[in-house]
Amino acid sequence: MDLVMDLAVIMMAAGVFTVISKALKQPLILGYIVAGFIVGPHLGLFPIGMESVEQWSEIGIIFLLFALGLEFSFKKLIRVGSSALVTAGVKCIGMFAIGILLGDIIGWTTMESIFLGGLLSMSSTTIIIKAYDDMGLKNRPHSTLLFGSLVFEDLIAVLLMVLLSTLAVSNRFAGGEMMLALAKLGFFIVLWFLVGIYLIPLLLKWAHRFLSDEILLISAIGLCFVMVVVAEGVGFSSALGAFVMGSILAETIEGERIEHLIGGIKDLFGAVFFVSVGMMVDPAVIGEYWLVILVITVAAMIGILFFSSFGALLTGQGVKNSLHVGFSLAQLGEFAFIIAGLGCSLGVMRDFIYPVIIAVSVITTFTTPYMIKAADPVSDWVCSKLPKKLIERLEPSADANKKDSAAAQNEWEKLFKQFFTRLLVFGVLLAGVLLLSKYYLVGWLEGAFPSWSGTLRGWIAALVTVVAMSPFLIALVTNGTAANESAKRLIMEKSQNKWGVLSLQAFRIVVAAFAGAIPFFMFLNLQYWAILLLVVFSIAVYYIAQRRIEKLSFIEDTFTANLNEKEKRERAAKPITTSVQDKLASYDVHIESVEISPAFMHIGKTLREMPFRHVSDVNIIELMRGKHCIRVPRGDERIYPHDILVAVGSTKQIEDFRKIINDNTKSEADFVPQEFVVKVVDLDEKSVLVGKSLRENGMRAAGCMIVSILHGNEFVTNPKPDDVLNVGDRIWIAGEKQSCEWYA
Repeated sequence: MDLVMDLAVIMMAAGVFTVISKALKQPLILGYIVAGFIVGPHLGLFPIGMESVEQWSEIGIIFLLFALGLEFSFKKLIRVGSSALVTAGVKCIGMFAIGILLGDIIGWTTMESIFLGGLLSMSSTTIIIKAYDDMGLKNRPHSTLLFGSLVFEDLIAVLLMVLLSTLAVSNRFAGGEMMLALAKLGFFIVLWFLVGIYLIPLLLKWAHRFLSDEILLISAIGLCFVMVVVAEGVGFSSALGAFVMGSILAETIEGERIEHLIGGIKDLFGAVFFVSVGMMVDPAVIGEYWLVILVITVAAMIGILFFSSFGALLTGQGVKNSLHVGFSLAQLGEFAFIIAGLGCSLGVMRDFIYPVIIAVSVITTFTTPYMIKAADPVSDWVCSKLPKKLIERLEPSADANKKDSAAAQNEWEKLFKQFFTRLLVFGVLLAGVLLLSKYYLVGWLEGAFPSWSGTLRGWIAALVTVVAMSPFLIALVTNGTAANESAKRLIMEKSQNKWGVLSLQAFRIVVAAFAGAIPFFMFLNLQYWAILLLVVFSIAVYYIAQRRIEKLSFIEDTFTANLNEKEKRERAAKPITTSVQDKLASYDVHIESVEISPAFMHIGKTLREMPFRHVSDVNIIELMRGKHCIRVPRGDERIYPHDILVAVGSTKQIEDFRKIINDNTKSEADFVPQEFVVKVVDLDEKSVLVGKSLRENGMRAAGCMIVSILHGNEFVTNPKPDDVLNVGDRIWIAGEKQSCEWYA
């Protein structure tokens, strides 16, 4: 019962203070933290148990990271490119160093300083995206780089959690251990992603006709907790498992639907998590360490602003865009809470540090909207003070995109990319099969067949493992379609290139041979004839690969189809939008979809009569009306409520387009609905309705109608237009109050 009571207190407090935050136009997270502070144990106003709150909080972290994974995509990492990686990397490295230095200056231990550096590196994805939504800035030129940097930061944060945990447990910096932990993390993430993308879409397709919203939601949460258990089983955090499963489901065709369904649950448990964070705020600690809080806050905001702007500037984004990125990222986010809590739970950070970090995060969160707004005047001022030649040199150039495009066409680059990708992917899968055999197959054989000799069980284990590995071994020694085409072009271009191509092929065969021989070394005591086994196995693998590749390529084809199906469907559903985004991604060209409200003042007018083109200069390239799609609509096409207009234009043109829509749409305050009533009227000789048919009385034009008539003992519902009203009839008039009273 205490668990329910604690949850009731948490949710009521969260509800009250989020309403206050909304009224004050502040982020909801602030409301949650303040609510936690009020109901927390330090003020003593409510008897609430922290043990149950910690349990709810852990579940909250799982759902937060799961939802974050659903918004994350490994493909986004490729699409946002090196600019976002450099920006996020410079910021994280710079702030990590600042944190370590700052911790040392204020007298914290080495481990506390390292954790401080880690948590200062993380901005808040949730707060920034919400702020940009509210302020209508998502289509600004710098927004793509900003959101791409946040994607990389989320991944870096997950890596940091694993590395810091390893460092805290060993309590010393050992490069070998850290590299081993990083390699282990990379191995399991790749393995889970490959297996998940192969199996989960197949399961979703098989069960598609049964997947109601309820079943899909339950299944997605079930998969999330399965991955949480798996992650904890191999020594990682529950948060990592939730994040990985979210990122896997994000690549499926049901990803957006799951993200929508999980929204309410994420909000619920996210509220519990942030309220629990507020409960850790101790006013006595804040009063004692106010100077430390102030120093960390100033260092965090200035440091993040500088390193983020510098990182963006290094990638050629220009002064204005770089400063906008820096000002937008200048706050601590939810990962700061998680990393600080991790340090306290592992016993490497003193308890007072947690409320100190929360106080810093609250202050920086409060300043976020003002920092974003300050970016425009500050960037204008900086540009006015810097020499024009320097500004021009720092501006992004179109030639950079052309060079990148030309480099991508290099056939050797393509071939090496395919080579190392296949080596990584199939190497991880082969290692996964070996681990399963070592930890499960051998133990099962020993338990199921104890009377068999160890050598016999070893041969069976080795052969079963090799059979399970064979599809991946064959795929490893063969080229994919793209690699085959690149190899052919290289050989046709210059005959000497065949030696390089053959060398790569031979290397893969040797790797496959060693991988295939590993089970025999693992489960059998091979000594003298091991080399002969390697040679024979190499020849066999290569021979089978040449003969059977078409039969075994379905595994790779299925994985590729699953990985690209979501994108393929998006292209089919929105061919114009995706084409514009693909071909003009390097330029200031954006797509904006707007649903026309029934309160839009130009309903019924044609596109030619709209102020879109001559005021904002946008082009309407698509009009969607229900399931009907009109591509490149003509000027005489009329606009109706709930039509979706797809406009293309520059950043300024899109902003002007949105302003036109907003300025010409009436607000709810402009509508004063008339009261709807039903009046009962007995007709006498003086009534203006007597002797007229329903068609002749013109009541509909006045905003009301007769729904029923009582002729003597005959009651008629929905009378016909030709029915004539007589003296003594009783009628029921429905409509706006003013019209009904006139006829009454």
